[in-house]
Amino acid sequence: MTNRWKSIGLAALLAGLTLSTSYAEAAGVLTIGRREDSTTFDPIKTAQNIDNWVFSNVYDVLIRVDKTGTKLEPGLAESWTASDDGLTYTFKIRDAKFSDGSPLTAEDAAFSLLRIRDDAASLWSDSYKVIDTAVATDAHTLTIKLKNPSAPFLSTLALPNASVISKKGMESLGADAYAEKPIASGAFTVEEWRRGDRIILKKNPNFWQADRVKLDGVEWISVPDDNTRMLNVQAGELDAAIFVPFSRVEELKKDPNLNVDIDASTREDHLLINHAHGALGKKEVRQALDLAIDKKAIVDTVTFGQGTVANSYIPKGALYYFADNLQRPYDPAKAKEMLAAAGASDLTLNYLVRAGDEVDEQTAVLVQQQLQKAGITANLQKVDPSQEWDMTVAGDYDLSVNYWTNDILDPDQKTTFVLGHDSNNNYSTNYKNEAVKELVAKARLELDPKKRQEMYVDLQKMAKDDVNWIDLYYSPYINVTRKNIENFYQNPLGRFFLEDTVKN
Repeated sequence: MTNRWKSIGLAALLAGLTLSTSYAEAAGVLTIGRREDSTTFDPIKTAQNIDNWVFSNVYDVLIRVDKTGTKLEPGLAESWTASDDGLTYTFKIRDAKFSDGSPLTAEDAAFSLLRIRDDAASLWSDSYKVIDTAVATDAHTLTIKLKNPSAPFLSTLALPNASVISKKGMESLGADAYAEKPIASGAFTVEEWRRGDRIILKKNPNFWQADRVKLDGVEWISVPDDNTRMLNVQAGELDAAIFVPFSRVEELKKDPNLNVDIDASTREDHLLINHAHGALGKKEVRQALDLAIDKKAIVDTVTFGQGTVANSYIPKGALYYFADNLQRPYDPAKAKEMLAAAGASDLTLNYLVRAGDEVDEQTAVLVQQQLQKAGITANLQKVDPSQEWDMTVAGDYDLSVNYWTNDILDPDQKTTFVLGHDSNNNYSTNYKNEAVKELVAKARLELDPKKRQEMYVDLQKMAKDDVNWIDLYYSPYINVTRKNIENFYQNPLGRFFLEDTVKN
């Protein structure tokens, strides 16, 4: 999912200059530099990697995705069975505790799933409406009955946003307080959240796999500027940093004190288009925009060859990816003709850019130049990363580059969120196609893999024809660590396995 945010402010800038004063220099505390601060620890209220990548090690889920990112494995549910008709699932909940020492039970699991389904603030309700009932038949047995068979159901239980939270804690503290300092079910607890600066995690001694955890704690530190963040790692002021700029990879590889980790990903970068704004509501105009952008030039110039041109919203290598999906050629002359025919000549657009994000800024300049050749003026509006997502959600943009990483193995999650969803205006693009929305719902119910694949091929074709957004490129995760850090790993779905990380 996306990687967006809220307030960063002066504290984050100071953090980039004074990291060496952090008490995290103590042995066993891993410091990780990232661009943005988190927004919440309430799992149902976010769709952002900056949140999920942190609370995936604060919360645990019933079923996990393994390190390879290709299969499901037991989490808080140590085993499960399904009825022959595919409507009833029974989960055996392992003997586990929350960070406050209270028992983690099937009732907590049922509460968490019904909350993500029913709470008005949930961004993920559509994916869980298939649940008819979720009942704790005893402390260690969860029985879920579905309204109809669902192909992606087990995969959705591995979504970080479906993490198991404490029913008693949520009801006594309230959602706002819980979102600030949650009761953990995972490897780490939230010791302190210094807004705009850092999140301080400590090892959770009550975690059911506490013996597996090698670190004493983790600090996620906001350093918005990419180059500052890299310099902090090189200077030893950070143990690790994520979002390594493509331009710095070869240089950092030559530093004998560092490891550059390039891990397979499900990341896809794309150009969001606000369909609710004037001429952008016309399919022909969006198709012209697609023709006016040279994706290969972006891959070569911005990613330094680390990326590959994207032709679908489903990432290359993921389930049901359609390799032969349409890839419009770069043709600014034809784009100009199409715009004229659609009555959209001399189009002027507002393009949101995240200030300090090297890749975003480089991409914006390239796209601006390319669009100009088709007679389109793109005014670049550089904003603090803390503002950019809020402006996107509010619809205060025409164009904006974003990215998505899959959180579950099944394509239903991303497809629902960007093509067949209402509550988030289809990823804030305001894309609407009732036929597409209907097919998204049908694909979720289809249990025959061959028929389901055909549905997703059709969805990829329809999305490309409509230009729900403009697919740009696929790329790996690129992170950097000091040589004394071992097992700093991110699986293709983006989860960091900090339970296994070692600081020597």
